[in-house]
Amino acid sequence: MISEFVREQKRYTQRELQRIFHCQDDRTVFIIRKLKELGVLKAVKASDDQKNLSELLDEDIEVTDVDDDGQGYLYVFTFVGVIVVAGRVLKCYPKYILTDKTPLPEMKQVLKVIAKYNRSEEQIVNLYNGDAENRSFNLLAVILYLLNDYYVSGLYSNTEKISEINGEGEIQWGRTIDENFPLISNGRPYYMEMYTTRSVNDETNYFHRLHQAVLTDCSRQLEDTGLSELFDIEPLELTEDEVSDFGEPDYILDRISKELSVQFNTRKQILLKTMYAYVASERKVEVLDDSVSLFGTNAFNMVWEKVCGEVFSNMLQTQLKDLPLPCPLSEEYNPKARLIDIIDKPEWTASDSSGVTFSHVAADTLIPDIVSIRGNQFIIFDAKYYNLHMERDSLRGQPGIESITKQYLYQLAYRKFAADHQMTVFRNCFLMPTEKKAYINKGHVQMNILHALDLENIEVRLLPAEKVFEAYLSGSRINIDVLGL
Repeated sequence: MISEFVREQKRYTQRELQRIFHCQDDRTVFIIRKLKELGVLKAVKASDDQKNLSELLDEDIEVTDVDDDGQGYLYVFTFVGVIVVAGRVLKCYPKYILTDKTPLPEMKQVLKVIAKYNRSEEQIVNLYNGDAENRSFNLLAVILYLLNDYYVSGLYSNTEKISEINGEGEIQWGRTIDENFPLISNGRPYYMEMYTTRSVNDETNYFHRLHQAVLTDCSRQLEDTGLSELFDIEPLELTEDEVSDFGEPDYILDRISKELSVQFNTRKQILLKTMYAYVASERKVEVLDDSVSLFGTNAFNMVWEKVCGEVFSNMLQTQLKDLPLPCPLSEEYNPKARLIDIIDKPEWTASDSSGVTFSHVAADTLIPDIVSIRGNQFIIFDAKYYNLHMERDSLRGQPGIESITKQYLYQLAYRKFAADHQMTVFRNCFLMPTEKKAYINKGHVQMNILHALDLENIEVRLLPAEKVFEAYLSGSRINIDVLGL
């Protein structure tokens, strides 16, 4: 299969995509249309300004069909992950990776991060991409789910209860007492034979063997498409049986449906349903010409926010009584309230026709990304998935004015709480990813009108994504000292 790397948010001409896809004009237009239908590729008007941008704004997007010559547009991948379309594997790496080298190690790590993020957010198996009109079976997601489920939970198994005499399993006291005569010694009954029960896995079970065949078939497909190495999945050869050896597809699906009706274990239900979808599909990634398989996300900014929150010990959802405060919690505050609950919500007040005043409290309020408390320091982080370019002669790729003003407002919202608990050092900081190996102090941003209110400027730090992701995957924490705040 054709396998190529593409960069998220980079502007590509149609000619460049034609070279990446290794096909002629009409085939390129077909693939572009399929990707646009699923929202992983956007078209913007071709201009010199667009070529220099690293972000994609809503007003940039041209909602139109694809021109056959493609001269008037540039194309932007808005996806991080793997796309399989029309016999081509597109490995979309994050926009902060600017190296000219093939980013295979970085991409492997990113895919692991996305997989962990999906598990933490309880993402379901996306069997289909797109809406009703453009719906496409997501075979790649199904294959990855089945293989990862196997490595976590093993093969499908049904247990069988076996009764034995004097076995090592649980004693069946009722049957033992009813069917045996005890020997009495010192007024106590002793049974020479006891009925016991033990559970054994039935490895001859139809679904156990079918699961082996499905997994072996999935593994072969990843090998054939060259994706085993990318996803760091070891090849499986669990059986010589083919899926077709278990009957015609309709027969297999009927057997799975009947098994579903008697299984109430959640994992088994999900596994059976996913196997059903796999058998019902054509089960060949490389030949699904009209389908697009995806593994990844259109919102890598959410992944970056989650990762930063984990590694820098986000305390927003922590109850006040559990915070590492430098002094006892003031009686003014509810110990069971969370740190996020301290921020005021908008209160709307009006009068009715009789002059009676009433008010309503809105449900939404300001929500910072990450708040950490360390000693007498109160630190507010904002994880920004931006490619900041700030040099002597140029500034681009920076967060907007709303991000800056909100960061100041977060400090206002928490200033009293911090003062009440002897936290005298406030820090605001934007956290942005970089492919570099070191933590970079990129300076700060300020607004004089808000700085005059005795509010801290917002520090800007570039974080080595590789190190941050490594900490996230291992479940470890990063010492805030590395940021030099």
